[in-house]
Amino acid sequence: MREQELLERLPLAQRLAELRARIQEIPLHRVQLEGLNLAGAESCWAAYRELGQGEMPLLFLHGFMATHANWWPLMQGLGDRYRCIALDLLGFGQSSQPALRYDIAVEVEFVRGFVEALRLPEPVLVGHSFGGWVAAAYAIRYPLRGLVLLAPAGIRDDSFVKRYRHMRLLLREGAWVDRLLRAAIPLARWGRWEERLAWLLWLRGSLRQQPVARQFLRQRLRPQAAVDTVERQLHAIQVPTLVVAAERDDTIPLWHCQAYAEGIPGAQLKILPGAGHAIPALHAEQVLPLIREFLESLSPKLD
Repeated sequence: MREQELLERLPLAQRLAELRARIQEIPLHRVQLEGLNLAGAESCWAAYRELGQGEMPLLFLHGFMATHANWWPLMQGLGDRYRCIALDLLGFGQSSQPALRYDIAVEVEFVRGFVEALRLPEPVLVGHSFGGWVAAAYAIRYPLRGLVLLAPAGIRDDSFVKRYRHMRLLLREGAWVDRLLRAAIPLARWGRWEERLAWLLWLRGSLRQQPVARQFLRQRLRPQAAVDTVERQLHAIQVPTLVVAAERDDTIPLWHCQAYAEGIPGAQLKILPGAGHAIPALHAEQVLPLIREFLESLSPKLD
């Protein structure tokens, strides 16, 4: 069995490739952001796609090792009533990748610069996983119309380093790591861990292509790096908020989502039965009615 044949058995990898192709139906835009309060990135480019012309702008922030393309299903589902804007975060996708130390504060200032450059009225931020963390941190500092958090990261979890210690190997430089993973392919069938190996191969390839993601992950694998989590500041978020958890999420535990819902005044918590972590890519039809209902509660006059 070859590496490509193994990867073809990974539904998420195939789905992401499909979304990257389909989102080409709408043009890619770039806007230059000036005057950012970021050492080494005072000026940079933000890449985004836009669909719909509604009065309420929805700004979508993707997850870790992802791009704006992951939002294509939800953009299609919401573009009939809302202005949907999917942004590549700084260092990801086709936005600039300046040489600096990336953290959540950097991404928040990048998003703020983008909102100001497009002169958006107070948007609704929709963030998934890492993008949910950025969205929550943004909401703590800047005004919004509303906030949608899909399986958001950003809650301190001291078990993270232990749960993801296998990622250290994937972050190592050198072709020997790739040779080691490929050498395991013939053995995977006998041990019935083909899907697990396919996942590791996909992660290794994705990390190799995304230097910023590698930097973030290296930082997060140090326990002392958990200094910008948001659990102690959630009370400062004073906008309507929808938190969505995935029942079978093996990346973001349910208690993280519960911490968000309990910490943000008036937040709603919904759980997607049977869903895994990749909500935008694999469970858009399931989450779409929840988001629509939430958005309608923000704009009753649109009915």
